[in-house]
Amino acid sequence: MSVIEFLQFVDQLVFQHTGNHLNNLQKNVVQGIWQGKTYSEIADEFGYDSENHIGNVSRELYKILSKHLKENFNKSNFRWTIERLANSNSSQQVLSSSIINNSHINLCANHPQDSPKNPEQNISTKSYHDLTLAPKITHFYGRKTQLETLSHWLTQQNTRLISILGVSGIGKTTLVKHFIDINLEQFDVIVWKSIKLTLSLDDIITEILAGINTEPIKDKNKLTQLFNLFRQQRCLLILDDVQKLFVSGEFAGQYKTESKDYKTFFTMMTETEHQSSLILISQEQCQEMISLDEELYPVKSLELEGLDNTEILKGYGLKDESSWLRLIQLYEGNPVYLKNIAILIKKIFLGKVSEFLMEDSLILTEDIKFRFNDLFARLSPGERQIILELSKTNQPMSREDLRQALSLSSVDLINGLQSLSKRYLLKTTEEDKILFNLSPVWREYVMISP
Repeated sequence: MSVIEFLQFVDQLVFQHTGNHLNNLQKNVVQGIWQGKTYSEIADEFGYDSENHIGNVSRELYKILSKHLKENFNKSNFRWTIERLANSNSSQQVLSSSIINNSHINLCANHPQDSPKNPEQNISTKSYHDLTLAPKITHFYGRKTQLETLSHWLTQQNTRLISILGVSGIGKTTLVKHFIDINLEQFDVIVWKSIKLTLSLDDIITEILAGINTEPIKDKNKLTQLFNLFRQQRCLLILDDVQKLFVSGEFAGQYKTESKDYKTFFTMMTETEHQSSLILISQEQCQEMISLDEELYPVKSLELEGLDNTEILKGYGLKDESSWLRLIQLYEGNPVYLKNIAILIKKIFLGKVSEFLMEDSLILTEDIKFRFNDLFARLSPGERQIILELSKTNQPMSREDLRQALSLSSVDLINGLQSLSKRYLLKTTEEDKILFNLSPVWREYVMISP
């Protein structure tokens, strides 16, 4: 869709619902947004004094279109939402009529309709889905609310950076893949990569450009080419196992030296104008996953907790369904923990859940312990001290309790608690004071580990 067609379509939509065509200022604003410019750049280019004025004009236009078209328009999603509407069957008729009848839409001489030097025009518009590394999802239970939230962020708000966070096995990857399976048509480009298998950002960018671009890949200009693609097409990039970017033995979310280009990339995703989204799936939170001001930066985080739906245990051949909820609660609703325990119960207890529960102890399979080994190895020395102290009692402890028991400074203790929270290993409650505790499964692992 060219800028002329875009302007004509927006003008026709506004005219149909208000009886007024776009004025010159509105035309300039629409053109600037189509080109991916900031309000400041639009103001400078067209000679306006204030970017705030440009912002106010834009928001009034979003308001008009949102009201009459029942769409949630904003600067981030304006271009791709208009193009989606224009590509619909009913809107194509409106667009055709607009192109034939609207002679009042013209661009200034220094902004020609055809701009062959624009690098974005060299990008292929074909659909491209690279889901080779994405898992196949056969069952999806109990995440309806989270699925709706994720769908709203991506399809309505055009959120550019979304983090799906939680402990290993909680269902982060499953949630994202299920969303993709039912929303393939929403995106022109979908690419799924695992940091566990591909650490280099340069390699990931090269693979994306090679798959979708028709122009030669320029080694010194790859990131620019990628963001041209993100502006021109609706892309969704998923990075799984993002915690692998961070250093082991340090506080959570500290980048490895060879991974610091990701930090720049994540920041650019939020600060650069485009119509695409990046999903980060991680067991650890880093600063780029936290939005200090969601009005300014389109960043969202979704933290997953355990499930309480007994449907998760169906299909394993277990008996005593009345005991299933207790089993789920014992293993904190973690789908992977429960899968391992269900297999154990089927083989050793002939599927009798009630008999397994009579053991009256938390049994950890080798697979669960292997996951915890990897997690424990990532902790800093200070975090390990805190974990070991909390594992000694079933009762929660305050900061003062921990300070008296450990040889940590107040600053190191607070940083350690914050880091453990970023790894989703602490349970925090508030009574007369703030108290910290471990989950039963994690405590059991720490107690039995050498």
